[in-house]
Amino acid sequence: MSTGAGAGAGTGMTGGARRAGSALLGRRARLRWVHLVLGGALLMPYWMLSVVLLGALDPSHGQPVQTLLYFASLGLSLPMAAVTALVPTVRSLEGAAARALCAPERAEEVSTGPARSWAARRRTAAFYVLHVLFGGVVSGMSLAGTPFAVVLLITPLGGPAVDDVVQFWQDRGIPGPLPAQVLGLALLLLIIGTSAGLGALLARWAPVLLGPTPEERLAAAERRATVLAERNRLARELHDSVGHALSAVGIQASAAARVLRTDPDFAAEALEAIGETARAAVADLDTVLGLLREEDRADPRPPGPTLAGLGDLLRQLARTGVEVDAELAPGLNRLPAAVSREAYRIVQEGLTNVLRHAGSAPARLRVGLAAGRLQIELTSPMGPAHPSRPGGGRGLRGIGERAAVLRGGCEAGPTEDGTTWRLAVWLPVGGAQ
Repeated sequence: MSTGAGAGAGTGMTGGARRAGSALLGRRARLRWVHLVLGGALLMPYWMLSVVLLGALDPSHGQPVQTLLYFASLGLSLPMAAVTALVPTVRSLEGAAARALCAPERAEEVSTGPARSWAARRRTAAFYVLHVLFGGVVSGMSLAGTPFAVVLLITPLGGPAVDDVVQFWQDRGIPGPLPAQVLGLALLLLIIGTSAGLGALLARWAPVLLGPTPEERLAAAERRATVLAERNRLARELHDSVGHALSAVGIQASAAARVLRTDPDFAAEALEAIGETARAAVADLDTVLGLLREEDRADPRPPGPTLAGLGDLLRQLARTGVEVDAELAPGLNRLPAAVSREAYRIVQEGLTNVLRHAGSAPARLRVGLAAGRLQIELTSPMGPAHPSRPGGGRGLRGIGERAAVLRGGCEAGPTEDGTTWRLAVWLPVGGAQ
């Protein structure tokens, strides 16, 4: 038991050492060091300008005053950097560098586009200031500390250089001489640890400060919603137009096949109806594909059929053997175009459902205007061979979506006696009469 526990503890320590080594010297840590050195390079113009403005290079100030002026120059350079970071394209550059080198955990949240709003610019300026500040610290330590640490590591024990270092630590209360190699290793670990820590801190803040603002997130969500709504609209158009045409063609072809030898005239009429239906379907399909390709909106062709074409739809249906008792109110041609198009598709889908599920059973259609609403009612008998489908299919869902887009509503289902299927839709039309 003790041997197994000791082996487990040793494995755990080895794993911990590997994780620590990866965090300090792994590929991610090296990329973050490059990112910090880049920040240090960006800091130099601001710092040099501040040094000149404060006169830190004047030897008459003395070494202590010059050192204070150098630090003051660093403090003055940060506001300069913040002002230049208000340029919109800075977020594009900082975002691209952060994604490639900083390796944040949520890299997809780091924006690579220009900052459009002042809120985004202020957040970019905050990240830029942190980048150049942390980069200046790590660059200074890397340029000055690394050579000194290497010298300590390769310097033999003893000698004037090492004696001076030992005396330096003894003057500060550290008892006993420290070997130069220990001091050099400690300095290297300090540089590496500082780089890893500041790099991790920048990576943590990159999605927060370089990510989209709440306004940008809302705008992106609205764009996605618009795209999804357009896709759903195109799907409904394809379902209603092509689905109706295929249903009608299928029934007409079956009827023509049954009477091809006994009634050639009826078969020829059915084939003619198939051609007419197919041509209408191709025209509808071309319209929908034109919307999908985002063709020129100035195209004079109408974006789809309206209630003005309802007569042609009823004649096509009659050729399949379905008689529709239609009652159409006057004034439908004066409806708003959007309402008229959606109403046509709703009637088309309703009649397609009759064709699919009630066969040649007669249907009754009522389209009227009352109280500022367009009212559509379609009924057809339900027989034992055509049971209802609880919840409906895509067509009924599409009808509901069309009605909802126009702030209307719909009801679909069997009547109380269970003998008739009823579809009722109402669409607000404002002042249309």
